[in-house]
Amino acid sequence: MRLWALGLTQDPGPPQRQEEHGSNNMNRSELVAALADRAEVTRKDADAVLAAFAEVVGDIVAKGDEKVTIPGFLTFERTHRAARTARNPQTGDPIQIPAGYSVKVSAGSKLKEAAKGK
Repeated sequence: MRLWALGLTQDPGPPQRQEEHGSNNMNRSELVAALADRAEVTRKDADAVLAAFAEVVGDIVAKGDEKVTIPGFLTFERTHRAARTARNPQTGDPIQIPAGYSVKVSAGSKLKEAAKGK
């Protein structure tokens, strides 16, 4: 039995919406709805813009010759990862991971300030 049910603590109220992993995350449809409301467009149009944005950024980053910067918000760039030796977590045996590419995403100053609550 919960302590609040016994009157020992305050009732926490209705449970908060949480995803499978125990954190509050905004999914794509919620983001599209928020964009549509803020921009005063339909959800279909907001979804099309979000899809086009992701495709354009993906194409530019895949080429690897330039980075995408939205000043104050985010920077996307392709980075090279050298070959390295790692360990198999189940057996502990060393395994060789080949060289490859990854994407680095950096927060801009305005996004950092927003995260701090300023």
